[in-house]
Amino acid sequence: MSRTADTHDSIDPPEITAESIQHLDDPRFTSENVAIVTGAASGIGRATALVLAANGLTTIAADVDEDGLHETAAKADDLAVEGVLETVPCDLTDDAEIEALVETAADAGQLRYVANIAGIQHIASIESFPMETFDLLYRVMLRAPMYLTKLALPHIRAADDGVGAIANMASVHGHYATRDKVAYNTMKFGLRGLTKSTAAEGNGNIRAFSVSTGYVKTPLVLDQIADTADERGITEREVVEDVMLGQARTSEMMEPVEAGNLFAFGLSRHGKHLNGDDLLWDGGFVNTYE
Repeated sequence: MSRTADTHDSIDPPEITAESIQHLDDPRFTSENVAIVTGAASGIGRATALVLAANGLTTIAADVDEDGLHETAAKADDLAVEGVLETVPCDLTDDAEIEALVETAADAGQLRYVANIAGIQHIASIESFPMETFDLLYRVMLRAPMYLTKLALPHIRAADDGVGAIANMASVHGHYATRDKVAYNTMKFGLRGLTKSTAAEGNGNIRAFSVSTGYVKTPLVLDQIADTADERGITEREVVEDVMLGQARTSEMMEPVEAGNLFAFGLSRHGKHLNGDDLLWDGGFVNTYE
């Protein structure tokens, strides 16, 4: 099969199936315990919410996109998840809505887990980057995770054993920077700092970790292809083959459910020694680049 055909196939995200979800043996993965997942209307956020609900947790799926949340809930029904998936519309630029989200989660059971996954992208050089867009990425991708962490920690500490975890969606762009993504790069590096700071204050019981992937088959990735082609003066096919996949040693994009499985593993008892560090699952982008 040609490289072009492989690349085309790699962009097309398959449906999440019950067989693609990793099921983990963890006594805390029950409906009495609650996880918040942001960005749950699509992509990695949706996949993570479905994986956690399938593993038995009560999962609060949050996003500003209400239509997307309805689709996530419908998919949970299709999968007949073991736990509970509850959708909560939430604008992460609004502190009152973040506060209401955490209260909803706390009312649903024992809040133990938070997965900060919501993200947006804008392609432009530093000199032409709109500051209002930079501020928006900051509020959604770094300030909101900080505030959610701040609000969630007291609830997690109040659990009978005080055990829980905060997970943040980082990226290969939290390890090195590429051009025309100044805000995205900055927020992903910042999330890794937030992760380490949270771990430092978690006293061992409340862990924090980040997940860094390369390009994943999500709307955020697919929507930036045309903008990257315009900014660099290349074709969209060259963006996919050279910019997105050219540096990786694994020449296909990840599936969202694979990232969701990583989050579930890290949050579970199997990730008990993962604290303050990063799950770099990038197909060789960072450590084998040319």
